[in-house]
Parts: sequence; C-alpha cells; structure tokens
Amino acid sequence: MLLLLDVNPLKNPANHMTKIIGKSLPRVDAHAKVIGTAQYSGDIDMPNMAYMKILFARRPHALIKNINISEAEKTDGVIAVFTAKDVPVNRYGLQIPDQPVLCDERVLFVGDQIALVVAESEKIASQARSKIVVEYEDLPVVTDPRESAKDGAELLHSDKDSNIVQAHKIRKGDVEAGFAQSDVIIEAELQTPFQEHAYLQPEAGVAYVDEDGRVTVMAGGQWLKDEQHQVAHSLGLSTDKVRIIHPAIGGAFGGREDISVQIVLGLATMRLNERGINRPVKIIWTREESIIGHAKRHPFYFKTRWGASKEGKILAAEVDATSDAGAYMYTSNKVLGNATLMVAGPYEIPNVKVDTRSSYTNNIPTGALRGFGAPQGAFLAEMMVNKLAEALEMDVVELRMKNILHEGSLMSVQTPLTGNATIDKVTERCAEEAGWENGKNGWNLIDAPKNDKANPHLKRGIGFACGFKNTGFSFGYQENSWAKIEIHGNAEIERVVVHHGAAEVGQGAHTVIMQAVAESTGAAFDQVEFIGGDSDIEGDSGSVSASRMTFMALNAVKGAGERALEKWQNEERPAIADYKYLAPKTSAYEAETGKCTPNVAYGHCAQVADLEVDTETGHIHIHNMISTSDLGKAINPQQVVGQIEGGTLQMIGHTLMEDFIHNDGYVQTAELSTYLIPTVLDIPTNFKTVIVEYGDPNGPWGARGVGEMMTVPTSAAILAAVHNATGVWFDEFPLTPERVLRGLDKI
Repeated sequence: MLLLLDVNPLKNPANHMTKIIGKSLPRVDAHAKVIGTAQYSGDIDMPNMAYMKILFARRPHALIKNINISEAEKTDGVIAVFTAKDVPVNRYGLQIPDQPVLCDERVLFVGDQIALVVAESEKIASQARSKIVVEYEDLPVVTDPRESAKDGAELLHSDKDSNIVQAHKIRKGDVEAGFAQSDVIIEAELQTPFQEHAYLQPEAGVAYVDEDGRVTVMAGGQWLKDEQHQVAHSLGLSTDKVRIIHPAIGGAFGGREDISVQIVLGLATMRLNERGINRPVKIIWTREESIIGHAKRHPFYFKTRWGASKEGKILAAEVDATSDAGAYMYTSNKVLGNATLMVAGPYEIPNVKVDTRSSYTNNIPTGALRGFGAPQGAFLAEMMVNKLAEALEMDVVELRMKNILHEGSLMSVQTPLTGNATIDKVTERCAEEAGWENGKNGWNLIDAPKNDKANPHLKRGIGFACGFKNTGFSFGYQENSWAKIEIHGNAEIERVVVHHGAAEVGQGAHTVIMQAVAESTGAAFDQVEFIGGDSDIEGDSGSVSASRMTFMALNAVKGAGERALEKWQNEERPAIADYKYLAPKTSAYEAETGKCTPNVAYGHCAQVADLEVDTETGHIHIHNMISTSDLGKAINPQQVVGQIEGGTLQMIGHTLMEDFIHNDGYVQTAELSTYLIPTVLDIPTNFKTVIVEYGDPNGPWGARGVGEMMTVPTSAAILAAVHNATGVWFDEFPLTPERVLRGLDKI
C-alpha cells in the first residue's frame, strides 16, 4: 500500500510539479526480464567457448606445502591449469590489497582459491579439478573476533601488527557523570548474526580478448571502473587493456562490490591468449560455491549500558562493539564506520562513549550487505531505548520524542545531521499510522492489537523502532559521479543519449536516470537512450551502493542535462555536455573524540511490526508492517515502494529465519535448502508504505537515496513486538522457532 504525503508544499522544493520526476513510469528493463530475453552472465554463450572451474581451499586455516596439478593437466579435454605462479600481481582488494587471487602459501578461509582448471566442458573441468592434490598443514582456527582482537593474539596476516582491521572511538561529554545523574541504568549484551545475500543469480561470467587486444570480462558487478582497476592491477596491465561489461545482473545488495570471478576469468583468457589459444572462457558458480565464496553481513557483538532520568531524558550511552571481518578486509572499514555512528541512534544524548573495532578471523570475509553497518548499530540503539521505556514505564514513542534529533541537534559526533533532519516527523507519522495518539499526557498507543481468545497460545504484540541511514560512503571520501548527455535533432529534439556507468542490479537505476535526463533536457521519456554497463565510458560514475546512486547520479545527470540544453538553445547541434558532480565534503572520525561531519545526507525511517507468536511452535507471523520513510523526493514512486517492501522483507528474513551457521570456520548452511530465505508464505499479511517528502537541499529535485533506509529499524521493531507479545527479551537473532521456544523455556 502506498500513501504519498506532501509536506509543506509551498516551501518544499521536492514538491515542485514536474513532467517526469515523481511519475511511476515502467522500468525500462522490465519487459526483457519478464519474457526471459534479458542476458544474464550465465546466459552468455560464445563460439568455441571453454569452461572454468575453481579449486577452493575447503579448509579455514592452513599452510600450503605443495600443489600437484600434473594429473589434472593430463585429463582429456583439459586446456590449461593455472596456479598462483601464473598471477602477475597476486594481491587485490576493494579497500586494501590483502587478498591473494590464488593462494600458494597459506589459506585463511574455506573460500580461498587455489587453482583454475580450463577445459572443453564444465564436466571435464570438474573432473580434472578433483585430481589436483594439495598438501596442507592445518593451523589453529580463530573464529571469535573478540579473541582475535586481543593483544597477543596470533596474527592471521603476518605483515600487520594486529588482527584489528579498523577501530573507532567517540567521546562526547562525560559518560560517567551522565550515569551518576541517571535514575535508571540498563545494561545488556546483544548480538547480530551473519547474513547471506542470496541473490538469484550466483557469480558467473565470460571473458575473452577482443579485437583491440583488450582482456574483456562480462560479469555482474556494482562499480565498473573499480572492477576495471582491480582486474588490470592483478593482471599487470594498464587499465586501457582491460574492459568490463555488465550484462543483466540478478541482484547484488552489496555482495557484488567485491571481486569474485572477474580477475580469474581475465587471468585465464589472458594466459590462454599468450599461448596462442584465443577462446572465450566461461564460469558459473554453483549456489554452494557462491555461499562459501563471497562475503556476508558482519556479525556484531555488543556490550552496552544506557542511563536516563525518571522524566525520560537519555543522559548517557556507552557502547563497546566488535565485528567479525573474516579473513580479509573487504569493506569492513566502511561497515564499522557506519555502525559506530548508528549505535547512539537518532537521539540527542549529552554523554556518549563508544569503542568499536573489526578484526580478522578464519571465517568467511564479511562485507557490504544492504545497510552496511547501519542495521547492526541501529539494532543496539533501538533495543536499548525500548528497554529503557519499559524500565521507566513510559510509552516507547513518548520516550523517543523526548530525545529524538531535531534540526540543528548534535549527534554523538558533535555535529548536526546534514540535509533536513526529519526523523522526528517520520517517527510521528509512523506512530499515527499504527494507532498512537499525542494527547495531554504525551504519546500513547490507543488501538493495540488484541490476542485471539479462542487460541490462547497465539500471542499478539506490537513493536516500534526508527533510525536514519546515510547516503554515500562519506567519512572523508569525496563523493562524485560522472555523466554525459547528447541532444540530437534539428529544429526539435529528436533523441537524447545519456552515458552513465550505473549498474542496474534490480533497483531501477537506469529508469530513474532516464527520467532525470528527460526532466533536465525537456525531452520526452521515450526519446531518451541509455548507454552504460561498459567501462568504455569516459568517466567514473561510481558505485551502485550505499544508497548513493539516485543522489549522486541524478545530480550528475542534472548537471550534464542543463549544460547540454544550454548548448542546444544556443543552436549547437548536436549539443553534447558532460558533468562530474562533487558532493559536499565530509570528514573522517577524529582519532580521540570521533568528532566529524560524517555524511552528505540522510534518509529517515520508522517502522512498526504487529505480529503473532505461536508459543506452542515458536513460529512468528507478521500481520502488519508499517514503514514511514522520508526520501526527499520519490523520483519513481512505484519503484520506491518496491525498494521499501523488498528491503523490509529482506530484513524480516534476517531477523526471523536466515540462520547462517559456521562451525570452526566450516559453513554448515551452504545451500538454500539449509539456509532458508523468505518465500511468499513469509510475507506480512499487510504492508503499509508511507512516503514522506522533505526535499534535501543538495539532492537532485530534493531526492535522497532510498535503497537501504528501511533496513535500519526492522530487526529491533520485530524483537520489540515479540517482547510485547511474550514478555521475553531476545537479545540476539534470528528468531527461529527453536530459539523462540528456548527463550520461552518451552524446550
């Protein structure tokens, strides 16, 4: 259900009526995907193609004593076998180059890659792979990041001084003085789990050497230019000798930010070409290979205490947090930065002390997954606010409204939220939608869900949570995006071509970019042509991640469109202009205090979960899920609804059923038969999606990013509702039936 709310229409720039912006136009890729003609990486076939399989380590920590590939090479139909000695520069990584392309000395997790087999068929490649003999010397396995972070712990990376990948601290006010003034102090230890991306399309790709001698890799990703740089780096080539093409991409959610098959595909085709074998090479990972081979959502371990006055003013918050980076950094630094900011919630707390760290283990590496750190940090904050409300015997919305950030309020990092700080308005709106009223005695729930008297084992409960989510990487990174627009025609505009590198990962990016092109040039939507998905474009359009693409890309498109239109009006034919958008500057955490201006903009979201707990089986069913979000301006409202409902369902799965299990570094849930994700039967009975529009002063047409904000409050809202239903606090999840029954002392 969509409720579109226009707020302050006279002063709000996001509500300016436009021709294209704000319309729910059909997605430009929808028809091909619905009828099955869209070409995903695994669909691509080329003449005379060879097939590749990868030998994974399948053990979490070991020295490699010897690799014998002789029997594999002798197998009929095998074209080549490659190992680390064939990799020109055997180090790569999105943030730092701490990961080998192919291991030859040591493996640090089960998904480390040892050798590549290229053969006439996938079956032959698999058979030959099984003939590779690797002699290992197993080493002690470290799986607890809290242990690996300790001084004196055995180093997993010998070139580093510590297993700690990144650490931050925040110091605001005097936290001990704040606790001394508090009438109520709540302490807790909370934990959030791993989560698998579970995108529909596993990692796959095809590589070949093109007519210009370039190593060309066709595979799904989220950042064309960065993928090009990483492949070129590891292959020892200049970037102009590498070309990356994005076919249709079957989901990403952050899981395609990091390299998977791109480098090894490029390596195989390059080395074959050097031997005079000019054949395309294809690989498709199985689901099990995908699950052990790519990063997961970071688990976090929290220790915390919060204090408040009897009037409901939160006076102090202290948080200690450790996240599991797994074997390599991936994006652990970015995730930790986000989580560190979010652990104090969207509240103005005078005294805050935060210490966070992320440390290496022998678990699967952890990286970006929708929200990247914000859901974990917000879970802690919202759980503690709900617990404080119970201790104070105060309504959960009333307590929030007494402490919530307003325009100009200082966050824990001692600076205000950038853009419009509307978390208070979003929270109020969500409360009203769910049955709260603001009366003489403050906020109170008037219409609470009722238990089914005929079935006393079914307990109904309602939970509230809210939060904010940054747009962009920020924390000192100069956010940017590039676009080029061509206007063609004689007396009238006949067609407009936009060049942009945004990856279309199912979120509708290309559609909203084309809407922005039409709006900025005055063209009709069907006159716009999109050119992208190819690193051959001139500029760097940036990563499709961090809720940044709508904000950054549309600012770039708007700038390019306005400049091209000006040339057109000056009778330049064709009128061509490009533009690189540079967002307002941000700053990193100051080392001792954490003071900073961390982000460019924020989206705000509040959610209510109304659910039922079956106390006999432990199953939980959500009857109503209400999401109220301020995204500045809905460029395409129907796509926004899809993003919010899809993202919320993804977090419902994370909270209730997605149980990713490691045992001593080995994955126990490496198939979708053992790692369960939501199906149509797990969808809430009712979704209510409320869009609130307060234009961001720096956003294109007032828009902010929307892709992740709904992930922030979901888990805490659900656990609060379970507590409301049963009286039991669960401080970790997923709330599988077994965990629920154990918490209820039923087993």
